[in-house]
Amino acid sequence: MKKALVVLFSVVLLYSCASSPDKGTVSKEGEIEREWVEEGVTKNYVFARGIGAADQTMENKTQKMATSRNAAIVNAQYNMLSIIKGVQLEGGINVEKAIETDSLLATNVNAAIKGALVVRSEWTADDGCVIILRLSKKTLKQSGLKIVE
Repeated sequence: MKKALVVLFSVVLLYSCASSPDKGTVSKEGEIEREWVEEGVTKNYVFARGIGAADQTMENKTQKMATSRNAAIVNAQYNMLSIIKGVQLEGGINVEKAIETDSLLATNVNAAIKGALVVRSEWTADDGCVIILRLSKKTLKQSGLKIVE
């Protein structure tokens, strides 16, 4: 069972790194790079990056890393929502306008974002975290959005 999980994790890691829009955001020294490419929407996916700071008052490194990862995920979800709100829909309106008038659509979009896949997690030297989320356009379409290709 352990071996199967390790193999599955390795495949997911290799696949997700190959499909992320930018290869790294934390340097070998553990610092966040000063510049990176933000590539929010590709042919099949929407990507969003989030940064979370570690609570430096915590003494336990694992707690610092876990809390910074959780904060980074929330930040990435917020950033993804911002990207998705600007996506153009059939009929010439954008997602932001559509979800203002349709509460079910807003609920579905929020649920889709919460289900976005974490494709990259990197920690900084001070235990902060940078996350990249990926959400397929197919999932967005299933939530009720008629996206212009």
